Amino acid sequence: MIGADKHETRLFPKLGEVLVDMAAADAATIDEVVSSSDGTSARLGELLVSRGVVEEGLVRRALAQQRGFASADLDIDPAPEALAAIPWDAALQHKALPLALVGNRLRVAMADPTDRDAREVLRVISGCRIDPLWADEKDLADHLQRHYGSNVSRMIANLESPDDDTPSDPDGDNAAQLESLAAEPTVVNLVDLILREGLSSRASDIHIEPFEKALKVKYRIDGVLHETSPPPKHLQSAVTSRIKIMAGLNIAERFVPQDGHLTFQSPRGTIDVRVSTVPTIYGESVVMRLLDRTAALLSMEQLGLDRQRLDRLEATIEEPHGIVLVTGPTGSGKTTTLYAALNYIRGDEKKILTIEDPVEYQIDGVNQIPVNPKRGVGFAEGLRAILRQDPDVIMVGEIRDRETADIAIRSALTGHLVFSTLHTNDAPGAVTRLVDMGVEPYLLASSLRAVLAQRLVRRICPHCRAEAHVDPAMRQRLEQWLDPGATLYEGRGCRECRQTGYAGRLAIFEVLHIDASVRDALVPGVTTHGLINAMSEPWRPMIADGCAKAAAGVTTLSEVVRVSRET
Repeated sequence: MIGADKHETRLFPKLGEVLVDMAAADAATIDEVVSSSDGTSARLGELLVSRGVVEEGLVRRALAQQRGFASADLDIDPAPEALAAIPWDAALQHKALPLALVGNRLRVAMADPTDRDAREVLRVISGCRIDPLWADEKDLADHLQRHYGSNVSRMIANLESPDDDTPSDPDGDNAAQLESLAAEPTVVNLVDLILREGLSSRASDIHIEPFEKALKVKYRIDGVLHETSPPPKHLQSAVTSRIKIMAGLNIAERFVPQDGHLTFQSPRGTIDVRVSTVPTIYGESVVMRLLDRTAALLSMEQLGLDRQRLDRLEATIEEPHGIVLVTGPTGSGKTTTLYAALNYIRGDEKKILTIEDPVEYQIDGVNQIPVNPKRGVGFAEGLRAILRQDPDVIMVGEIRDRETADIAIRSALTGHLVFSTLHTNDAPGAVTRLVDMGVEPYLLASSLRAVLAQRLVRRICPHCRAEAHVDPAMRQRLEQWLDPGATLYEGRGCRECRQTGYAGRLAIFEVLHIDASVRDALVPGVTTHGLINAMSEPWRPMIADGCAKAAAGVTTLSEVVRVSRET
């Protein structure tokens, strides 16, 4: 609970005075909140948070300072014996990270060191006296993921089996045996730690792949797969069954693909996980996609468009009707871009409806419909139903067939603003793809407003960024888009980026605006090159945007070439 203990306030400075000293609030505002509380029993910290005067984290910090709790240094790695003293679930529940064990005293970083109940629980669990320190809740969450997640390798190293070199029969156990194996504490903890280490590593997907003599675990981090310590082969059926049970799948069915969904709690909040299984000759391959509900939606400014193209795109999506497409391969950030556009234009005066497969992030003020083919709700069916809901703005997760394309385009022609995605290599290719689907060119000319194509490139790690030597042949190859005198950079590899040299990703773009010249070129048999040649302004391809970002020092030239090669 936020606030000072009523029995202890006389021993410490007043909370309001501490907040003023911290420059978190001014005395006049605090006095006004107190005077307007009308004798309520709520504590000062709760009042300030509820009125929006001070953030909850600052109140917790002020309370810790008021009581004399020192701040924890999270840059120092916790001692292994300290981590072992408090299990993961207790550390997560009480937002506490054990740092050091000295004799019978355990130093613990806590988001709320004033919480007596939490301190008592930790004392009972560890059998040690607790010396609490204050730490910022967000920083604490990141360090909990990092330090407890790293236990996966240690746990796997401790799992021993005399049969590890013996290929296991993935079909040899019945459903009852599989369920029993999946309930073993070792298996439960292993799967839990694999999930949490994936999250702490910033993985978008976790792959569990069965082979003849090994079960491999890989994390897709910044678009690239990284293999981690493999679990013993004899645990393959148990691990797969545990994941299927968590996702609500049929563990007795191992010969058909299955899709499911699970959630688990992390220090950052609830994480959604989409689970897919497919049968292979050595057992079931499992892929889990991690969707962080707590991840903030990007704004249009954060997408990475230059100011000129951003202004023009914002003007386009503010129009009352028309269709805007985002193209690129799977995992190129198309949905993130569409969400940014919806977030930019949403408001109480607009009815916004989406049909998605699946709904990845929830947006306040937007009605989002998940595709459900088993119940007859596909993109086309959902789009027809949406049109009867009197929408102003519609988002279709993906245009996969002519029927969906026809409905989307006719919706744009009848006064709706429509957003959708398409799988093409470049922006002009989206136009020719729709024509190939059977959409009449004159309908496209009347309805299409813009096509944005994108790819994701990895960001250079800021902790190990250094000037790079680039092959002169590559500079010459890209001289059309790269300033010859540009200084380029790379990441040398460090602990923060797992020795990869990269941390995070950003998008590179190309944008095709459908102006009068392009509309005139939209005739049957139109080609990508024909559209580019018809443009009234110079064409700026995706690789040009990538080279500009490499010259700005945020990514490497090799990354730009890797992701834009096919364009």
